[in-house]
Amino acid sequence: MKTILVVGCSQGIGRAVAVQQMNAGNNVLGISRGETDVVSHHFALDVLSDVLPAIDGPIDGIVYCPGSINLKPLRGLKADDFRRDFEINVMGAVRVLQHFFPNLQKSAGASVVLFSTVAVQTGMPYHASVAAAKGAVEGLARSLAAEWAPKVRVNCIAPSLTDTPLAARLLDTDVKRQSAADRHPLKQVGNAADIAAMVSFLLGDNAAFITGQVLHLDGGISSVKI
Repeated sequence: MKTILVVGCSQGIGRAVAVQQMNAGNNVLGISRGETDVVSHHFALDVLSDVLPAIDGPIDGIVYCPGSINLKPLRGLKADDFRRDFEINVMGAVRVLQHFFPNLQKSAGASVVLFSTVAVQTGMPYHASVAAAKGAVEGLARSLAAEWAPKVRVNCIAPSLTDTPLAARLLDTDVKRQSAADRHPLKQVGNAADIAAMVSFLLGDNAAFITGQVLHLDGGISSVKI
């Protein structure tokens, strides 16, 4: 049994990760602002402002799921928009990883999974703020993969639009949903369970030779044109 910490476990991809890890028989610790009943132990707090808890013993995996979808033309973005996206996506992850690094070191083989977006590799309009922040996440993942090798593996998942509460306003009509699906070669949007399955793989022993990677779960939109 592994101990897995899921940050942002109350909804969306984070909740799906927690459910899959619980079903696998692992000890799942969760951090989120919202309440949840899908983890072994839950800490209700904001990783950007609250004191992070002390956890005894090894942590075998950390999954940092908080993110933002702040889609505006550049002329409509304020400096505070960029700062907020950077805080949520980058500094929250940095704060969590700095705090729990001693726990990762106690594991026989720890794994960290962070989240980027397809919009870092593939330029998309109105994504300037979130793509800038997620680009920093990719840089962070690769840097830590080098710094923490061979003890801790660090990888990043870059999904396309995924059907979660965070993306609800982009998929709240049949027309929007179909239009989003049609932009992808696989003619569908992502779902949280599929993304969580890749997280489970990266946390597991079968991924022991994988680190420093950005994996694109994006229906082919970043690499296939049809």
